[in-house]
Order: sequence, then C-alpha cells, then structure tokens
Amino acid sequence: MDSNEPLAYRVRPKTLDEYVGQEHVLGKDKILYRTIKADRLSSLILFGPPGCGKTSLAQVISETTKYKFYKINAVTAGVADIKSVIEETKNFMLNPAGKSILFIDEIHRFNKLQQDALLPYVENGTIILIGATTENPYFEVNKALISRSMVVKLESLTEKNIFKILKMALTKKEGLGEYNIKIEDESLKKLSNISGGDVRTALNALEIATLTTPMNENGEIVITNEILKNCVQEKKAVFDKNGDSHYDNISAFIKSMRGSDPDATLFYLARALDGGEDPMFLARRIVICSSEDVGLADPQALVIATSAMQAVNMVGMPEARIILAEAATYVALSKKSNATYLGIDKALNDVSTKDTGTIPMHIRNAPVEAMKNFGYHEGYLYPHDFPGHYVEQQYLPDKMLGTKYYVKDENISI
Repeated sequence: MDSNEPLAYRVRPKTLDEYVGQEHVLGKDKILYRTIKADRLSSLILFGPPGCGKTSLAQVISETTKYKFYKINAVTAGVADIKSVIEETKNFMLNPAGKSILFIDEIHRFNKLQQDALLPYVENGTIILIGATTENPYFEVNKALISRSMVVKLESLTEKNIFKILKMALTKKEGLGEYNIKIEDESLKKLSNISGGDVRTALNALEIATLTTPMNENGEIVITNEILKNCVQEKKAVFDKNGDSHYDNISAFIKSMRGSDPDATLFYLARALDGGEDPMFLARRIVICSSEDVGLADPQALVIATSAMQAVNMVGMPEARIILAEAATYVALSKKSNATYLGIDKALNDVSTKDTGTIPMHIRNAPVEAMKNFGYHEGYLYPHDFPGHYVEQQYLPDKMLGTKYYVKDENISI
C-alpha cells in the first residue's frame, strides 16, 4: 500500500454495479438508479449517518456523468469557491456543455448566505447540486434548495452489506489484494457487527490490523478476532446531542415511556447519557411525560418525576443516571391517561378561536359591596354549605354550556 489514501477511499465504487447497499433507492427499478444510469440527474440532497455511502454515491456519479464534476467541502469552502465553479461552468471554452455537477460534502455547514449563493444557478440549471449531510436537511438546508432537489435518505449499511464490502477490499488490487491475508469469515462478520453500520469504521480497522500484524513464517498475515478487537474503535451509538439524532433519540425515549416499555425506556436513556445529553433536559422530559401521558391515572408519577429533577440538579452525574432511571421506569410502568392533556388543549383552542361568551355573573368576584348591585356574585351557591360539599350550578359561560373538556377514561380512579 504505497498510496497515502486510506483503504475506505481506495475501494470506493466506480460504477453503480459496484455500489453496495441502499437498495431502497438504488434498486434497478428505482428512479434514482435510472436517472444516474441515463445521466439525467437533477439536483440531489443525500442525508444519512456517517459511513453509509453518501460520498461513494457521489463518486459513482462523477465516474458516470458526461458533465464536469466538481467537489468541495463546506467545512473549508466558501462563496468564492462556489463562484469559481460557476465561472468555469459558464465558460464555453472550458465547459462546452454549459452545465456541471457540484458535490458539496457537509452542506449543512454552509450558512444561509452561502446556500443562497447557489440558488439562482440551481434554479436555472447551470449547476446540478449534490449535497451530502449527516443532518436532517429539512432543518439545516435552505428551503428553496430543498424544493428544487430530490431529497434521498440513506440508511446505515447492514452487516451483510459491510461484510460484502470487506470481502471485496480483501481481493481488490487497490485494496488489500496484494497482501497474503488469512482471516475467517466469522471474524469479518463480527467486525461488520461492531462497526455500527459505518463501513468506514470497519475498513479502517481491517487496514490497521493488516499493517500492524507481522507475517508468519509462511508469509501470511493472520488476523484473529482479538487483533480486530484491538484495532476497531469502541462502538458508539450514533448520537449527536446537537443534531438530528438528538431529536430521534429523545422522541424514542418519550414514546417508550408513553408506550409502557421500561426496557426501551432505559435503552434510549442510556443512549442519551452515553452521547452526552444534559441530564436536566432528560429530567424535564420525564416530568412532562408524567403529566401529559400518565396524568390522573397515577398523580404520584408527577411527584416522583419532579423530585427526581430536583435530585438530579443537586447530585449531578454519574449518580444522576440512577435517579433518572428510577423516575423514567416509574413513568413507563404507570397506568396512562391523557385526559387532562386533551382537555386543556381543547379549551385553549376554544378560547383562542371562538366567541366563548362572558363569565356568569354569580361566579364573578365582588370585592366591593356596591358591585353586588350590578349582579356580581349574586346567587352564588357555596359548595361547602351543601351535603357532600357539592351543589349543582352553572360555571361555564352561556355560549359554552354542554361543552366537555375533561373526559374521564377507564384508567382514572378519582
């Protein structure tokens, strides 16, 4: 391996037939496959987790298109780089086609001004944009660019996909084909598993194992499970507390509590904590869930969740993990009722969109005796003066009589 390029770069596919994975968008009957094959591509936004093949797909397009292909990285590029590409594209001597493909890696790193600089040229067809991002483009990319592009979500590669790529890397001349490597398929499958859907992680580990393992007396490089284990980075859940995965994980955490699944609740809590999520943020989510989803089915859940939030604030990590786990598990195991949540939302909608009338005079306050002359407080029945401390009287405005906001369900006992 005389090249300084890493293995993951050297074995990138050059054709669609070499590309592994993403069959849901690159199957031979899919529109993306057909447009790439026919070189009739429109602007494209690719998003998905690291190592799923976004840049490799752009590489395939660069090898198959008749148009000039430019590649920039939004981390280091700016408006001047965009203008340079556009000037070359519009120069008939340099580019007779009058059109080019611009691949922007990490496009979410471009600010609004930089993204706006692309818009006129994407709109008039001078530039076919291919943007790649690990973030949700609907949050991070200019809406005008989104509306003019095909948005494609790429998934993490499966273990089978990664295993296939590793086998190819071992045989390709530009990969590790010139090395006499002995490795069991079972070891490659384990490596595929612990790479967490990131083929780059798997290829880097295989390359490091090859370079650091001495040949035996037969001239073989024998790579064992133990060697691979020492060469692969510790597997981490895909989690970025400032990115799209933050929202996905917290959504899964809340839905698991709401769905009464304590195992899933603890799993997503662990992912969040391992990814560096703020424990107080998690505590607030538990408090909200205890009221929104448990409610009057078990009012104690709100007490426990609120106490847990105070305890987390006082104690801090790492012990706060135990407090959060206790509160989250309690909420998950509690009976559920969203009666009060639905009730207040319906009431808020009514008061903001309807003429709801006026407050009945008999339940208005009369701090000054003379106000009673105008009907304030007149006819009010004090409930405690009646048996059972209850008496029937009108509380809703005339226009809202008969409206039901609180609908008791089978899980509410009070």
